[in-house]
Amino acid sequence: MNIIDQGAWASPLYAQTVLKVLMFLFISGIIVFFFRKKNYYFVVSWHSVRSWLFVAPVLFGLFGLAQPWPLILLTVIAIFGVKVFFQILGMFHRTYFLIVAYLGVIFLSYLIHIKNLHLYNLVPMLVLACSCLVPLIRNNYKMMIQYISLTNLCFVFLGWAFLHLGLIMQFENGVYQVMYLIILTEFCDNTTLAISKSLGNIPIFDRIDTKRTIQGFLVSSLLTIGIAFAMKYLLPTQSEQYWLTAGLVASLGGIVGDMVMTVIRRDANVKVTGPFILGRGDFLHRMDRLIFVAPIYYYVMTYLVH
Repeated sequence: MNIIDQGAWASPLYAQTVLKVLMFLFISGIIVFFFRKKNYYFVVSWHSVRSWLFVAPVLFGLFGLAQPWPLILLTVIAIFGVKVFFQILGMFHRTYFLIVAYLGVIFLSYLIHIKNLHLYNLVPMLVLACSCLVPLIRNNYKMMIQYISLTNLCFVFLGWAFLHLGLIMQFENGVYQVMYLIILTEFCDNTTLAISKSLGNIPIFDRIDTKRTIQGFLVSSLLTIGIAFAMKYLLPTQSEQYWLTAGLVASLGGIVGDMVMTVIRRDANVKVTGPFILGRGDFLHRMDRLIFVAPIYYYVMTYLVH
């Protein structure tokens, strides 16, 4: 049985990588811990790092198993994300739309498993068609435009876009690249919040989120690119264009995903729907940065390889 059949744990490199990631989190935690009294956002960062010290061993432990277990894990995360989205929008009782979104996510996962990218990219249209049938099945028109629109918005972000991580896992050393993206996006988010309070007072989007400043984002992006360079061994090719692209995608794509989900939250007048272990925010706070990062990274890397 080869390494692919046995999963990433069959390779000593994976165990070494997981150990390095945990050491990185531990060292980051120590640094943030000593700065936690500087401002509120360092406290937030400390709690987030502490939560990842608990979650990362479980997450990377499951990623190291043979397929389809890593894909099943991503599917479960996507389904739970859909559930939380429906809850914050007050749509959880709209069972038909919820089922359409759930089935769409499961179908995407199956298509990743059989490596049918063409049909994968057609599923959003299939979900749109099915959600448009719900008003006819229920013989009801009230609020249906809103429900159809939000169902498809939810599916595209938390299903189709997020599950590009499953497509990335099919790359050479794909599981390492998924780990790479998770580390970069989480690091960028935490440092942006912590640094924004200390450097500058010009919000990126002053009507949407006043916590993230232009200065904080720029410094955080540079640090994230530095981390991308330091951990470039996780990429199949360590040339400059690969790690630099990954750092830029994690920084720029991450902030866009974060802000888009913030727009949805603020419009729905909902901030947090539940805790994430010991860390900051709720479940969607852990996913929102990846909804743009995952597909952008996938298609950029596909272009660079070919």
